[in-house]
Parts: sequence; C-alpha cells; structure tokens
Amino acid sequence: MAAPTDTSGAPLLRTLSPTPLSASSRSPSSSRSSTSNATPNLKRHRRATALRSLAFVFSIIGALGAGSVTVYSLYGHLFQSRLHYTQFQINGIASAMNIAMYLPVPLIGYMCDRFGPGLLSFMAAVLAGGGYALAAALYRKGVQELEAHADRGDTTFALMLLAFVAIGVGAACLYLGSITTCAKNFGKGKYRGLLLVAPIAAFGLSGMIISQGASRLLYEVQPDGTDDVNVFHFFLILAILLIVIGIAGSFALRIVDEEDLIDEAVEELERSGLLESSEVFRRRADRTYGTIAGSTNIGEDEGADVLEPTRENGGDAYAKLKKSWLLNAETRRFLADPTMWFFAISFWLIIGPGESFINNLGTVIGTLTSPKVYSKPPSAATHVSIMATVSTVARIVVASLSDLLSPTPESQHIQTGIPPPLPVLRRKLEVSRVVLYFISALVFSGGTLMLASGAVQEHASRFWIVSGLIGAGYGAVFSLTPIIITMIWGVENFGTNFGIVAVTPALGSLVWGIVYSAVYQAGARNSASSKDDQVPDDVFCYGKQCYAPTFWAMTVSIWIGAFMIIWAWKGRNGWSLRGIVI
Repeated sequence: MAAPTDTSGAPLLRTLSPTPLSASSRSPSSSRSSTSNATPNLKRHRRATALRSLAFVFSIIGALGAGSVTVYSLYGHLFQSRLHYTQFQINGIASAMNIAMYLPVPLIGYMCDRFGPGLLSFMAAVLAGGGYALAAALYRKGVQELEAHADRGDTTFALMLLAFVAIGVGAACLYLGSITTCAKNFGKGKYRGLLLVAPIAAFGLSGMIISQGASRLLYEVQPDGTDDVNVFHFFLILAILLIVIGIAGSFALRIVDEEDLIDEAVEELERSGLLESSEVFRRRADRTYGTIAGSTNIGEDEGADVLEPTRENGGDAYAKLKKSWLLNAETRRFLADPTMWFFAISFWLIIGPGESFINNLGTVIGTLTSPKVYSKPPSAATHVSIMATVSTVARIVVASLSDLLSPTPESQHIQTGIPPPLPVLRRKLEVSRVVLYFISALVFSGGTLMLASGAVQEHASRFWIVSGLIGAGYGAVFSLTPIIITMIWGVENFGTNFGIVAVTPALGSLVWGIVYSAVYQAGARNSASSKDDQVPDDVFCYGKQCYAPTFWAMTVSIWIGAFMIIWAWKGRNGWSLRGIVI
C-alpha cells in the first residue's frame, strides 16, 4: 500500500523497512539464512508469550489489590461509632477517596500510555501502601484518645482524609495500569473483550474476598457486644500487601511489542488519509521534496538527517517521535468526537449512584430496621460480598456476550468510518454492545427503584435483591465501558481515552454523596426533634425518610444515562450512521 502524498507528490511517511526480495531473486544462501533465523524468531515469540502471560497474571493481582477501595462500607460505620465522625465526615472521606481515584485518571492514563504501566505500579506501592499505613496509625490514635477523653473532640479527621486521598490515587494507578496492560497486550483476537475485562472482574471480586477475609479473620468485639472488623489490623495488612504488589508489578506490568502496535496504528491512519494532519511528517515530506527537486545545499541535507531520524540514524528518536505524534493525534480526535461526550455523560449519570451506594451501604442497612424491632440487621460484610460476587459474574458474562454476540472489527485501532481492508466479524445473531449497556443500566435501576419504593423497609431480609441488582448492573456497565472505548477508538491510546471517561464518576460520587448525607441528616433531625430540641450531627436515622428521596433521584439519573448512549449510537452523526462497528 502506497503512503498518501501531498500536492508535491512526496510521501508523508517513508517505509522504514527494507524492500523484501522476491521469490525468484532469493539465493540458496538466503534460504539457508531464513531457516537459521527460524529458531531466534521462535524464541522471540515464546519470550513475548511468556512476558504477556506474566503481565496478565500480575494485572489480575494488581486489580485485586486496587479493589480494596470498594470495601469502605465494611468499616465506614465504625468511623461513626468509634471515632465519632458525623455522616458528612464519613461521606466526605469516601467522596475524597473516590474523587482522588477518578479525578487524576486522565493524567494517570497519559503517563501510562507514554511511560508504561510499570511506573504506575510503583506509584501505587508508595501512595496506596503508605495511605493505608497512615490510616491505621490515625485510627488507633483516635480510638485511644476518645477512650481516654470521651468529651474530647476528634483530631484525626483531616489527616484521615489525606490518607484516603493517597489511597484513591494509588488504587487508580494500579487499576488503570492493570487494564491498560491487558487492553494493549491482547487487543487482537476473538476474546479480546473477555481478556480486557479479566482485571476489571478481579477488581470487583476483590470486594468479596477482602470483606469476607477481614470479617472472619480480623474481627473484634465492639463495645456494644457485636463482632466487627478490626480496622487497625485490616489497614495494616492492606498496607503491606499493596506495597509488595506495587513493587512486583513495576517489573512485571509491561506492553509487549509496543513498537509494532504503534507502526500498525500509523499505517491505519495512512490508509484513512488522516496522516496529513501531522506537522511533524509534513515538515519531513517538504524536506524530502526539496532533496528530490535537486537541492545541492549541503547544509539543508545535513539538517534533514538530523530532523529526519530513521532506524539507521536515530531509530529510537524516530520511534518516540512517531509514538508521541500518534497518541497526541488520537487524543485530539477522541476529544473532538461529540458522541464521546454523550457516552461520558451517560457513564457519569449511571456510575455516580453506584459509587454512592457502595460507600453508604452500611448506613443504608442501619435505616431499614426500627430500634423498636428487636431483630439483628444484616451484616454489611455479607452484602458487600453479595454485591461484589454478582458484579464479578456480571462483568464476565457481559464481556463474554460481547465477544460472542456483538460485531467486532478485525482492527484493534481507531475506527475512522472508512471500510476496512479486512472483513468485520459478523455473526448470525448480533446484539450491539450498546444494547447490552442499555439493559445493564435498566437492571441497575431495578435495585435503586426497589429501595426507593420502601419495599425493603422493615424487611431487611429482602436487601439481598437490592444488592444483587445494583451489583449486576454496576459491574456490567463498568465492564462494557472500556470495551466500547477500545472497539471505537482503539487500544494504543487506551489509558488516556479511558481516563477521560472514567473521571466522570468522581463528580457523580461527590454529588450523590452530598445528596445522601443531606437527606439522611434531615431525616434524622426530623425524627429526633420531637424528643430533643438539641439534635446532634451524628444522630442515627431510621426509616424511609432517610434514603427514599435519594434513591428516587438516582433511578431517574440512571434512566437518563441509559437513553444518552442510545442517542450516541443512533442519534445525529451517531456511531451507526458513521459506519462504526459496535
């Protein structure tokens, strides 16, 4: 395939590899040489396979470690009972952790694409491991201070907030590094969606493993006689584990044959005609044309050699230049796509309520049973496990359905809408990934609608239905989002692209955390005002008034988000009209 040319006829990108010999021109010695090269090529292939397998294993381990942030509800209520934090403070810590996990993700993704996932893994060891170590020390300090001076105000909140900000950033580094590794190493093949979702599923499964292990192995008897997790030991063990995982991942997480991936993406853009937008390659083309036209200026030729690196003259410099140009060009194209913004807002409207529910699951359970009813409320650890397990199963099932039922382009690079040279994988029964996303959102809203209706109030045994529906919908939407991004906008700039979309739940977590806290506190004050004119901020709330308005609003938000992705697909200049395979 010939490279596109400008008006002067000069190629915009030269072929860097030497022209292969035809079959008729090959000598016996070249045949023997090819045979002798087979063994090194086989060794190279085996080495690449081994490196990909090692990176895949550590991406799963890294995602399991990053998933420790999903069990906040396992100990969040103990901040209220042991450290005397208010509901606003508890949600403030959770929201700060979620904001720290999502807000810097575009920058983290940018670093991952350009410097590799190994650097992010090391950053996770420092930030997440150090954050949990600091949180452990602060928790012990706060409990000891309040036991010695019951009337003394809390002194640990500000630093505890800082610790969880570090934990959020560290978890984001480890999580994004893990899924980016799988996206780029396994961007081809029939089951690339399932391989991409593997660390995402591990992230969800982590909540079940950690919550059950902590509640069974690290429990202690609380002052009220109930058994609950020993928060100090729990934080300390997490700190050690994340430091070890992060340091090991800094060596194991790597993109194999990344230069080939970049070369293929550049060739794809050459074919689509988008290469001419690069000023770098245009300047190279102009200088080439000047030489062809017969320029005898030695200084100009020398300048061209310096500014036009080849594999023989500054190959590494040229590879970096080409990679930088490609990633920057794809980022601009991603941001300029209006459908991306509809997709990102849809993700925000759906995932925001899910983040808030995860963070407040423990306090929601506490509102379901009146103190006049002498029945033991369900364990928060049990429902964290239910939600994590169902979420993990949903991620795997939806990713498998995506691979088996949805149309898949052969190329792993950005879809330009131009018919590809390779055929699209079509199946007799096809279900778009957008349809799977829409159905997942409706399942999610079933859980919030059931809670908003009051069907679980005074029937806490039904709460598993809420946990199951929300877990299934939340997990499925979270797994389909990166798959859709790789299918439409390619894998070479995945970290940056996914980071831009994934930043939206930070705002959603903050907004819904504030809404839930305000509704909870208002319900607590209204129910307690008739008994006592002085109502403290940390008073507990019981009844529908504590949560129902919040979950009605969440349900509407999820429905709006579900229809927004339909618009991105079928609306004006949507994916379907542009010939995008999804």
